Amino acid sequence: MRFPKWVPGLLAAVTLVAVTLAGPAGAQDLRIGMVTPPPHQWTRSANALAERISAETGGRMKLAVFPSGQLGNEAQMLQQLQTGALDLAFLTVGELANRDADFGILIAPYLVPDAESAAKLLEGRTAAALQEKLGALGLKGLGYGMAGMRIVLLSKPLAEGGTVAGRKIRTLPLAQEMDFWTRAGAAPTPLPLPELFDAYANGQIDGMQIDLEGTWNNRFQDYSAVVLDSRHAIFPMFAVASARKWRTFSEEDRALITRLVGEEAAHIRATYPGIDADYRAKLAEAGAPLAEAGPDIFGDAVESWYEAWREKTPLLIELEREAKALTP
Repeated sequence: MRFPKWVPGLLAAVTLVAVTLAGPAGAQDLRIGMVTPPPHQWTRSANALAERISAETGGRMKLAVFPSGQLGNEAQMLQQLQTGALDLAFLTVGELANRDADFGILIAPYLVPDAESAAKLLEGRTAAALQEKLGALGLKGLGYGMAGMRIVLLSKPLAEGGTVAGRKIRTLPLAQEMDFWTRAGAAPTPLPLPELFDAYANGQIDGMQIDLEGTWNNRFQDYSAVVLDSRHAIFPMFAVASARKWRTFSEEDRALITRLVGEEAAHIRATYPGIDADYRAKLAEAGAPLAEAGPDIFGDAVESWYEAWREKTPLLIELEREAKALTP
């Protein structure tokens, strides 16, 4: 059959349009999930990561960002990562520690005094060893981020020389953290981050541990009798990929994702000392009930916690050595 001369040209044009609509060859749409809200640094860094991935691949790879637990809580996101339904995530330590107690050593009380030291500790040998353990959970570790140093908010005043005993405190649902607050005489109460504001404002909990950034962005100081700047623990973030999906990426794409995620994680670590300082100043200028607080607000919980968890997780001893070397 002979076609008119214009038919081959038309077919070529249709093919070109179809290819254009389909996107670049080998195009990949990726997703990253996290529990933090849009204003949080983790979410902002995820958005920056999405822009860089698209730019450096000419749009061949695109990353959709899902903040505020839109893909579910961290237990659900971890399951999605394990099955390959989710590509990347910024995870807190909670769900990981519930599957391997060694991960929980990173939230040990009073390991380091400030965010600068916390960032260095997350670049050390023990933190690297923990990254290697992620493979057993179906994850590929791509680096550490962090949030601000943990502080304590209480809805009712704390008497001079008083402790947190008797307070109902929001915590993460991991054994080390709940054990610490129990030893302090408080009632640890796990709550998902999206439910925290209502629970605090309505008096369902008496307090929380959080950071200065989260305090200011959620206006928690307006519902607090005291904001105790205890800086009692670091709060690590694990930047991870699905190990199952990782195996499907080319070597070039693995190298690209590793580099870009690693750079964003390093940026987060480098940013938090300044974030802590900025929000501390904002709270002070706004007249928030900000007060310095030391280990005495936890009674003898710090010492007894270490005695128990050094035995349960001996890797903690090595982490303590590294932390001590960071602080003269």
